[in-house]
Order: sequence, then C-alpha cells, then structure tokens
Amino acid sequence: MIMSIPISIVLGLLCGKILNAAKGREMITSYIISFFMNGVYQLVVLYMMGSIIPIVHTTIKLPRGYGVRASVDLTRIRKALDNVWSINVGGVIIPVVTLLIIALMCLIIVWFRRTKLGQDMRAVGQDMEVARAAGIDVEGTRIISIVISTVLAGIGMVIYLQNMGDMATYSSHSQMLVGGASVDKASIGNVFLGVILFHTMFILAPKAGAVIAGNEVIGEYFRVFVSYGVITVALVMYETKKRRAKAGMGAQLAAAQQEGER
Repeated sequence: MIMSIPISIVLGLLCGKILNAAKGREMITSYIISFFMNGVYQLVVLYMMGSIIPIVHTTIKLPRGYGVRASVDLTRIRKALDNVWSINVGGVIIPVVTLLIIALMCLIIVWFRRTKLGQDMRAVGQDMEVARAAGIDVEGTRIISIVISTVLAGIGMVIYLQNMGDMATYSSHSQMLVGGASVDKASIGNVFLGVILFHTMFILAPKAGAVIAGNEVIGEYFRVFVSYGVITVALVMYETKKRRAKAGMGAQLAAAQQEGER
C-alpha cells in the first residue's frame, strides 16, 4: 500500500491535468486514458520486467527470461489482513478487520463531506461555473479529487489481492471495477448497492448463459454482454431523462414568458 501511494499520486495528477483540458468530455476521455494506461502497464509487465526492471523471484518470470507470468501466486500473503481478526459464524469466516477498515472509510467520507474541501468538491460537481464564481479553484479541486480517488483505488486493489491470494497479471486491475453511482451522484449507499448488484450478476449471468447455450465458456461471454449491456441501457435512460427534464424546464420558462407578456 505504501508503495502504491506515490505511484497513485503521480498518475492522479496526470489524469487530473488531462481531464481539466477536456471539460465536458470527461467520460470518453477517461475511457481513452484507461485504454492507454492499460497498454503502458502491459508493456511494463510483459517486456520491461526482467529485461530493464530486475525480477528477484524467477518463479514469476516467463521462460523466455523477461515478462511476468499470466498468474502470480500470492498464497504467502493471502488473507494477511483478513486473518488479523476473524470470526467463524456457522462455517462462514467474517474478516472483522477488513470490515472495520470499510466502516472507517465510510465514516471518513461522511466527515470529509463536511470539510471545506468536501463542500468545494460538491459545488464543483454540481456546477463548475457557479463554483468558479464563488471563488473556488475548480481545476485544483478536480485534480485533488482525482488524486484521492487513485490513492484509494490503489489501496483497495492491494486489499482485494490479499483476499484473493492470486493475481491475474494482465486482467486483475479490470476485475475489481464495481460501483453503483449514477452519472452525477456517488454516495456510500451507491457503493454497497453496486457491489451487491454487480456480484449478483457475476454469479447468476454465467449460469443463465450456460443453461441457455449449454456451454460454460459462452456463459462467461453472456455475463460480460449482460453486464455492459445493463450499464449502456442505464446511461441511455439517464441521458433521455436528463433531456426530457431540460425540455420540460424550457417549456415552463416559455410558458412563463408568454404569461408575463400577457
């Protein structure tokens, strides 16, 4: 986690600078950044590690002498955090320390919202022009929020990997993408709702696909199709609702103007 923090800060600053230069197009810009950084990551672990960056443990090195194996065994650190304090309830192991960390982060977020920086972030998220008129450093606040996000994501990834005990070198970073936020709102409740919905879909969709197609592999493709299909439909519904609301407000203003002229 300590090693991830400076890397996350540098990447957060870089991402924040780029997104500040692409205001109004943050969503598609973020996708392009993620594709680009994924390519950089693949370049590092596939070619640079072993040839430029030394690998001490040769067991994770590819037979050709450089590059990292597709799967890295993390058995030695598996559940290192979860087992610090755990409770066995009916055969189910409950990782108390991990849950306490999650609860602590929720409390920190509740506290952080009430700070000046938290209020500034909320104002910037609602309307950047109004926030700028109120004297808020919009660009700086956006960069700080992205840096905080990347740092927390790096720490979360380490917690995720110690829980799994295995790292899929070329895909683990894309397997922990969960959340339930809308386009313009993200709360603690959204996070837990997203986790429940995502993992429910993760369990049910492959089985449904396997039953429909009679093939487990096709069931996995069915899961991906359904997952991203749901996200796409949700975004389309959100945009449609937003445009209808905007059109309704325009109609009300026009009616008010006509009434005033009368």
